[in-house]
Amino acid sequence: MNQDLEQYHDIIEQLKPMINEPEFNQILAQVAGSIPKQKRFLLKMELKRLARPCARIIDLRGHVDGKCKLYEYESQTHYLDDMAIDVFERQVRSFGEYTVGVNEAVLSTENNYRVMHKRQQKEMTRAVKNEAVAVPIRQYYLAPMMPFGEFSQRNEERMNYAMSVEIFTDNNKSMLATTVDVSLGGLKLKISKEHRFKIGDRLSVQFRGIEHEYVLDNRQGVQYVVEGINRNADDQRLHLKRLFDILMPSFDRFLERFIHGNKRRYKVNLDNTFDAIHKKTYEQYYIPNFTSVPVYIESKDGYFIPRYALANDCNRQDIFYWNNEISDLKLGYLFSDARIKQCLSYAKGKQETYLYSFNHIKNDKVYFYSASHEELVANPSLKDLFLGYGSRKVSWRVYKLQVQEMEPKQSHRPLSIADSISQSVKRQNQPPTPRLMSRLQHLTHIALLTNLTDKYNTECFQKIPLDRAKLPRLKVFGHPRNRPPENIQVFRFKYANQRRETRFMLRSKIQLTVEEMVLEGNTDDISINGIKLELNTFFHKAIDTKVHVSFPQLQKVTRKYALNDLPYTVRQISAERNILHLKVVNDEQSNSTKAFFEELIKNNRSKLKAYRDEEDIPGIGEALRNIYANNVPNVAFFIRKEGAKYVPDAVATWSNQIRLTTLLSFQAPPGKFNLTALFEGRNGPMDFIQSTLSHIKPHQRPVMNELFVAFDPSKDDPAEAIKSCFADQFATDEQRRQFISQSIEKGQFIALKVFLARTGRPDIDHLQSEINYVGVYAVHKAKQLEEKLWNVHGVGDLLDITDLVMSRYQFDAMTIFDNQDSQQHHPQKSLEIEQLLNAEY
Repeated sequence: MNQDLEQYHDIIEQLKPMINEPEFNQILAQVAGSIPKQKRFLLKMELKRLARPCARIIDLRGHVDGKCKLYEYESQTHYLDDMAIDVFERQVRSFGEYTVGVNEAVLSTENNYRVMHKRQQKEMTRAVKNEAVAVPIRQYYLAPMMPFGEFSQRNEERMNYAMSVEIFTDNNKSMLATTVDVSLGGLKLKISKEHRFKIGDRLSVQFRGIEHEYVLDNRQGVQYVVEGINRNADDQRLHLKRLFDILMPSFDRFLERFIHGNKRRYKVNLDNTFDAIHKKTYEQYYIPNFTSVPVYIESKDGYFIPRYALANDCNRQDIFYWNNEISDLKLGYLFSDARIKQCLSYAKGKQETYLYSFNHIKNDKVYFYSASHEELVANPSLKDLFLGYGSRKVSWRVYKLQVQEMEPKQSHRPLSIADSISQSVKRQNQPPTPRLMSRLQHLTHIALLTNLTDKYNTECFQKIPLDRAKLPRLKVFGHPRNRPPENIQVFRFKYANQRRETRFMLRSKIQLTVEEMVLEGNTDDISINGIKLELNTFFHKAIDTKVHVSFPQLQKVTRKYALNDLPYTVRQISAERNILHLKVVNDEQSNSTKAFFEELIKNNRSKLKAYRDEEDIPGIGEALRNIYANNVPNVAFFIRKEGAKYVPDAVATWSNQIRLTTLLSFQAPPGKFNLTALFEGRNGPMDFIQSTLSHIKPHQRPVMNELFVAFDPSKDDPAEAIKSCFADQFATDEQRRQFISQSIEKGQFIALKVFLARTGRPDIDHLQSEINYVGVYAVHKAKQLEEKLWNVHGVGDLLDITDLVMSRYQFDAMTIFDNQDSQQHHPQKSLEIEQLLNAEY
């Protein structure tokens, strides 16, 4: 294209479909009326040139960054990649045949080496001219933000179609515009930015582009109201909703026939459906792989009551921890009304606390102990005793508890496509049943419980001197067995990557024998063909090792079966090497093992209730999953593979944690997060993500690590502003404390808990209706999206634990408070500061 005409690229694109229409000259005059006649004549000649039939064969092999394949069109054979095929077909729909314009568009795709080279040259030239070029963030550390659940549903199909229209305001002012897409109930228009509109404006529209070809009785115009406005540097887009206060049945029939007859030619607008497939697939990667436990809180008569929990294969061991000796779930101990209200008393974005717990086994009975940070502060004489003793127990746990609001209506997740597509789509778009909504109607909050336990949160507290004579005083933090907590029902959203068979929660003592060494532990769950168990000690052997397991507690309930030295094979080992997944060995003895567990499960289905696959209310697991997806408080991130490198692909969050989002937004353009802190350390690139994803397998529990970040937003250079280091890169606690002090002196210290897992296959079945729909109109684009989604290799969570880490290394409350926002000064003590000072960390 002539360089003089490049500035009119958008107008040329609008007019391509109209070049062979009889009223082309009139439409040209309307659309390009503000362009000088000489330039308008050049535009017309350029369009005529682009519309000339073309017979050239296109062979892109070796010319594009893509895999080329044979593509036939009307007896012509081309070699095109997927991007070129999409451009070819789109341009053919615009021109109506293979033309010069089609040929030039295909030879100018973004992945064409010639185009990429020219673009790089322009960027280099621009950089040289600009003397004050800021140091840029490496582009592959930027990831687009993609909030889960945020996509629109269409009530009807929209057809991409450009035609000239004339719009009239209430005061009869006339303006020309061009349609972008058309539907029975609305329009999207492109119009000059010089005209000013506001939401709610009522407009009358005359369809000038088709009134000469079709007889329309719409002299009074079709009535619309402005529902949305998108402005950019060149123009603005108006989203109009049809008003039906004036009935126009003949126009309605015409428009319905027009869209139905032309939607294949002009292409249905699929933007929202592609967006929905994109986001839903990332949800499908994330939901099975987060380790936090979402607990759904009901508000009744001024009290907060935990009702449900959402389980997956990665968080259920944290749920099972709260099973007592008879497998009754006591998770409700953690979620007292007082603790929930304490969190909600804090400002938005800070409605959280830290919980510490351990259990004590006496006379084969489990006694649970827990304390929140605030409860320990209220008992200063017992604080060190609790932390020092609890951290010495194998059952020691450290949690972060975050509370935030939710709405029951978020449980409804319709498809992005209209009911009119098919009966199957209409059925899937139905809202939850009244019976289900009655179970959700009083839910007001989600309390997210995340297990942060690691050697740093254990060894620091183990250094506290312990006076065992005072241990009886810890009874105040014990949960009385005669006052059971609220019952929490646990549900799982059923996704494609689930087990071959149902596993049931059962905590029972075992003895594992390997090479004459006997290790003790407990089962976490059981099934007919396998078990998952947690050992009290380190397992030193490898995967596929044959072991023998004895079940002393279960042996007491049966004389029919011998439960000693049953053979199993190790199938998975946790990173800490104390959690094993075992599969029964198929031999003569295994028949007896399978028969016992089959009978045990059959006879105790009512007791094995904590991990539900059969829902008492159909759809409640999916409803809870949808609610959580709309309220993810931490930052979910996704990693893709480019060659041999792992790079950020996307992030998803509803977080309002200012400290975390400020760090991730540093020098990132709108709509993106900067994940430099995960990849670049103070001493160069860090290999945590690379090495973890190279070794971890899908469906394994995420690997957890602790990241220290020195953040100085006053620096322009990202390498100077963000200096990261994983906790295990320091040799001692003193070095960690020194890093924190230096970070605070120069700016701000931020500590993150990083969880990283390997993705499995996306659950395509769950998206099949939408995939089938886009496949009808844009099969190549659908394939491109599918390939992109399959290239997601890793999924993780980022959790702000700064206050916990600073507390662990003995920083005082004022320092912790000041570090929460390094950009502000607090010359006077606010109420919040005084609370912190009274609640010395």
